[in-house]
Amino acid sequence: MLAARPLLLLDVDGVLSPFAAAGCPPGYKEYPFFPDEDPVWLCLDHGAWLRQMAEYFDLVWATGWGIEANRHIAPVLGLGQLPVVEFPATPFHPREKVPAIDAYAADRPALWIDDAHTPEGREWATNRREPTMLVDVDPAIGLTRDHVDRALRWARARTDR
Repeated sequence: MLAARPLLLLDVDGVLSPFAAAGCPPGYKEYPFFPDEDPVWLCLDHGAWLRQMAEYFDLVWATGWGIEANRHIAPVLGLGQLPVVEFPATPFHPREKVPAIDAYAADRPALWIDDAHTPEGREWATNRREPTMLVDVDPAIGLTRDHVDRALRWARARTDR
């Protein structure tokens, strides 16, 4: 029996869009998705990196953006429509992601990339029977190639068994 492909649970704010940076970081562009809000900063390199990770993972939005990530973020990054973990209505505390992530991941291996992992999320990851990895991202820097390489090493180690 083939093992299930791991999920890559992907946040947007702080991960793909480094909202805590002191300005639009080098390599990012501003996208005014919402007229009455600050622009969102996105790096086109992230699209290529995510497509590379999709060779090993099933990508899933795990963000308060919900389905809006497919409307706004996916086209900019050259991604197809991704499944979405349903979270409570925004605003919500980051710990409120854990029950929805747990239900969605079920019995699948999972790698969760977020800028706001909570003690509840860390406990969930530690206590799962399935292989699980949390990747912490600095919301002032966003997703880096090092994060991607760590995720790929984790996935490849699973496939090499």
